[in-house]
Amino acid sequence: MIQAADIREWRDHDVVDAKGRKIGVLEAIYVDTTTDEPAAATVRTGLPTRQRLVFVPLDEVILGPGYLKVSYAKGLVRKAPSIGTDDILPAEEEQGIFQYYGMPYQPGGKGERQLARR
Repeated sequence: MIQAADIREWRDHDVVDAKGRKIGVLEAIYVDTTTDEPAAATVRTGLPTRQRLVFVPLDEVILGPGYLKVSYAKGLVRKAPSIGTDDILPAEEEQGIFQYYGMPYQPGGKGERQLARR
């Protein structure tokens, strides 16, 4: 698992699927607000003139020299919920990321968001 102190070191590294196929480049890490542990990442994908940021969970992530290997297939991640490269994740769309990957979504006790960008 990515440690919070290491996050900045991994930005701009390749993100690959379990078969080693490049999905894109790591843009940002989102932490679970209840545990402050890395939970998801945004991956920059697309052509240089038409890039977007797709979300991928970081469960079972493997760190390698210059890459992060996620447990999700390239095709699945490429079709995941996304935002523009200059956009932020709207609170009302956060749950959709969890649903897309078949993961439970639990907002914080006071209704706060589950994901926060670091």
